[in-house]
Amino acid sequence: MNRRTTIVIPVLNQLRYTAMCIDSLRAQGVAPGDILVIDNASTDETPQWLADHPELAQRRNRVNLGCGGAWTQGALLAGDAEWVVLLNNDVLAGPRAIEAMLDAAEHQGLKVVSPALLEGAEDYGYTQFAPEYLVKMAGTVRRGWFHGVCFAVHRSVFEQIGFPDTDRRLGGHEDMEYLVRCTRAGIPVGTVGDAVFHHFGSITQKALKKETGAKALGDRHYFYSRLGMGWLARKRFKLQRERQRDQWSAEETKRTGYSLHMLREGGGWKHV
Repeated sequence: MNRRTTIVIPVLNQLRYTAMCIDSLRAQGVAPGDILVIDNASTDETPQWLADHPELAQRRNRVNLGCGGAWTQGALLAGDAEWVVLLNNDVLAGPRAIEAMLDAAEHQGLKVVSPALLEGAEDYGYTQFAPEYLVKMAGTVRRGWFHGVCFAVHRSVFEQIGFPDTDRRLGGHEDMEYLVRCTRAGIPVGTVGDAVFHHFGSITQKALKKETGAKALGDRHYFYSRLGMGWLARKRFKLQRERQRDQWSAEETKRTGYSLHMLREGGGWKHV
């Protein structure tokens, strides 16, 4: 019998966050053998920590393959798993986060699915807040959208359109490139309120920017050129995304008081 899921977690240093992420998954009942850590040539204590946890599936790369490269590597190593969950390491899993997300995807007819996000400082009591949040947001769906912090891909999608792009020049845009590819192929995708993660906020990317002095890790113009979009098409694409996001947020907030993406700012919430 095929396994339901493999959870692929690319890491590059930031061991503290990796350990918290995996601890939170284990606390929600995820089996260690369903977690696959792709170490993109970490130089901190990550390699030793992984060596001390042989119960986790793992692969160490001699060079940093980037996010897209690690996602694809993980998907290929996932074997017969029906779903491959591509997950950042700077997150905390909510109640039954993985199972609830996949259950919602199957119920809603989605082939790529993301969970709701609570993003920023964890100064609000996530463990107590998450169950209340899920009660209010259950059944909420943003169709046509998923995000790179966490997205689960059904095996059939890889067979239909292939794997995430491994081009390092896309740095930070790999999820959007895959979203556009899915949309153009007519693959049903969405973000659901039946599962939630706390996201500390692009910890690895921020560390890389600080280390290299770069303002961005990827080439935005190159990304749009790969999608076949000129200046006008880019503007339209961005405007449509912003309008749809604002509409979703307004409708969700009016109905529940919450939204599927909330940012923690100044001790309060911003709905996006």
